[in-house]
Amino acid sequence: MSATPRVVIVGAGIVGANLADELATRGWTNVTVVDQGPLHLAGGSTSHAPGLVFQTNPSRTMTQFAAYTVDKLLTLCDEGAACFNQVGGLEIATTPERLEDLKRKLGYAASWGVEGRIIDSDECTKHYPLLNPDMVLGGLYVPSDGIASAARAVQLLIRKATAAGVTFLGSTPVSGIEQSGGKVTGVQTPDGVVPADIVVSCAGFWGPKIGAMAGMAVPLLPLAHQYVKTTTVRELVGTNLGTNLLDPSNGARMPILRHQDKDLYFREHGDRIGIGSYAHRPMPVDLDRLPEVAPGQMAEYRMPSRLDFTAEDFLPRWEDSRQLLPALRGTEIADGFNGIFSFTPDGGPLIGQAPELDGFYVAEAVWVTHSAGVARAVAELLIEGQSRTPLHECEVSRFEAVQTAESYVSETSQQNFVEIYDILHPLQPRESPRDLRVSPFNCRQKELGAFFLEAGGWERPHWFEANRHLLDEMPGEWRAPERGHWAGMFSSPISAAEAWKTRTAVALYDMTALKRLEISGPGALALLQRLSAGQIDKKPGAVTYCLLLNDDGGIRSDITIARLTETTFQVGANGNIDFDYFTREARNQAASDASAWVQVRDITGSTCCIGLWGPQAREVMARVSTDDFTNDGLRYFRTKQVWIGGIPVTAMRLSYVGELGWELYTTAEHGLRLWDLLFEAGQDHGIIAAGRGAFNSLRLEKGYRLWGTDMTPEHEPYQSGLGFSIAKTKDSFVGADALAGRKEKPASHQLRCLTIDDGISVVLGKEPVYFHGEAVGYVTSAAYGYTVKRPIAYAWLPAGAAEGDAVEIEYFGTRIAATVTPEPLVDPGMERLRG
Repeated sequence: MSATPRVVIVGAGIVGANLADELATRGWTNVTVVDQGPLHLAGGSTSHAPGLVFQTNPSRTMTQFAAYTVDKLLTLCDEGAACFNQVGGLEIATTPERLEDLKRKLGYAASWGVEGRIIDSDECTKHYPLLNPDMVLGGLYVPSDGIASAARAVQLLIRKATAAGVTFLGSTPVSGIEQSGGKVTGVQTPDGVVPADIVVSCAGFWGPKIGAMAGMAVPLLPLAHQYVKTTTVRELVGTNLGTNLLDPSNGARMPILRHQDKDLYFREHGDRIGIGSYAHRPMPVDLDRLPEVAPGQMAEYRMPSRLDFTAEDFLPRWEDSRQLLPALRGTEIADGFNGIFSFTPDGGPLIGQAPELDGFYVAEAVWVTHSAGVARAVAELLIEGQSRTPLHECEVSRFEAVQTAESYVSETSQQNFVEIYDILHPLQPRESPRDLRVSPFNCRQKELGAFFLEAGGWERPHWFEANRHLLDEMPGEWRAPERGHWAGMFSSPISAAEAWKTRTAVALYDMTALKRLEISGPGALALLQRLSAGQIDKKPGAVTYCLLLNDDGGIRSDITIARLTETTFQVGANGNIDFDYFTREARNQAASDASAWVQVRDITGSTCCIGLWGPQAREVMARVSTDDFTNDGLRYFRTKQVWIGGIPVTAMRLSYVGELGWELYTTAEHGLRLWDLLFEAGQDHGIIAAGRGAFNSLRLEKGYRLWGTDMTPEHEPYQSGLGFSIAKTKDSFVGADALAGRKEKPASHQLRCLTIDDGISVVLGKEPVYFHGEAVGYVTSAAYGYTVKRPIAYAWLPAGAAEGDAVEIEYFGTRIAATVTPEPLVDPGMERLRG
């Protein structure tokens, strides 16, 4: 191998060119970029992208990607001429509901550090004089947004990277990905094989074809999206449309504009207006039926990604555009096309390494808005082994197998297209496809009137209508105040009754959706010891809560590891990303030492889990099992094999609701019978089935963190309140060097517990938190605490915010007073759990 790895990037669009530049900037210049189109206009999405960069996003990661893209585009100049016109971004509301949603979006901006403000109708028309003032109720204005000349930016990036030593090969289609021994070795082209140690597919909507060459399913759907340009707008003639721009057609003086109530966006092209529409029917694209355009024939109006315009799909939106911008009534549609973009099942990009082919990476479904940020993250991933921006929301391995089926990808990606500008609640479930993954108890849950929400394809009960009668029996002090409309969506007062029963009697929780891995073999202990920060070398029967860390000490996951035998472990993981990580590391370990082989199996679908929790749990268990469930028989954080009504069960003394009880695992074939036995045995003890609404409240009262929400790879254990999980008896594990001495080193920010002062306001997460009048942090998880009788929120705050300090949470534009509070709020002495 050369001094730096040989890297081949497939695709010379905005992502591939940015990645080449990011690698070269870091000293990796043994890089070749290949594209089937000519380098001056490759013919992919970048070649026709309208270039609007709105930075604010519900995702912190995506906002960071966009903010870096803006910063980088501002530096891309040629003799002072820029390829980014920072005219600002304006999202207008024509309905009260949209105006409220823009207040929520402003909260995201404040949480993630993007400057913005809500402005009234008059100020909207000052920024955008073409607006119909009678229609606009207000807007969200972000001054740092703007318009990118994507194709010109690519040319500057190619020039810059070429000067650094990167090779670009245009008009060079890829016909195959060569591999040997589970590793990528090269890229096949008509001119021969380009040798490679690393291949990164930045092929955009062609990504599934490149992935297939490597034996990898890329869950992406190409969809056509309509864009038109008007004839000259009289009011724009002679106006100052910006100077020092590489692309004169990028000239603009007004902000980029979104009219999301009608699924439209607008930008200036000199004295014309460009209009993009998501209001039409989804138009999936068959890659095998795209028009073939020879490299020498590629031009602005002739490229594979630019399909014929279907005027009938756009005409209703043309009238909507003229209503919003009356100046357009004096214009016509001069040009229109259906341009191809990439959509995924959850709307996020696809980043990461192929599960079964080392060295093959993808960076797909990335729009211009996030292009430079994604490229930087991938460069860091390749060079440093991890991205400094958390990628868990973007990892290509995040999807479960059922979510990579062609039918699932097609339906959900089209749904994302339709909903792209819709006002969606954070808990709002998709309507279809549903019932893809159900636990063995699903039929009983339906009989009990379960209200299901969906995650990872799993149907998960959030409350049970059968428990509604408990609202009349529940003591008055357990009654929660009525929630506001938004906070009350997809929630029910029944959750209060379910929490009450869990705290005072006993409840069954369906924990089947928890990802379960079986890790076994002679190298299993060594693998888990090396990858986890906990001490796993304990006697069989031990259960350990521990962290998986990155090399920099950031938390890549939190897991439980139960040692069932000397060489068999059951791991409670967070999702498919963990499965992919363990599988890859096991493969690498066996390659280094064949005697240390490890088998990693996803046993989630073949097993099930019931959480039996509450002070009456032992009384219920005594009716169905002769095994010893006393403290002496099964201590906290221990596991053993038991029999329950003749069913073999793995019982683990764990509880994420903070009450006495067990996680009870058995194979799927026995699941329904186990549920029925426990439910029948608990009737005299007031047993109920309880859902995720109660579960989330109870876990927050106990101070239990949720990975991916409360902490992510950008956080380390001590600042997250998880320093207790770092083993004191070992110093060799992934991330150990980074953690050395960090326990004594003050962290700049900490995860803190807040309680809401008014006792009634429930927030949902991601809202900004103000301390001494400044936005300094953001909410992670939140719920009403039924036991403590007040709303709870966890938030990242500066270390200087101490217990007892007053803070404010901004919720839909209103500041809500809160107090930094000692945690946990319930059972700090662990008497209930260990009782």
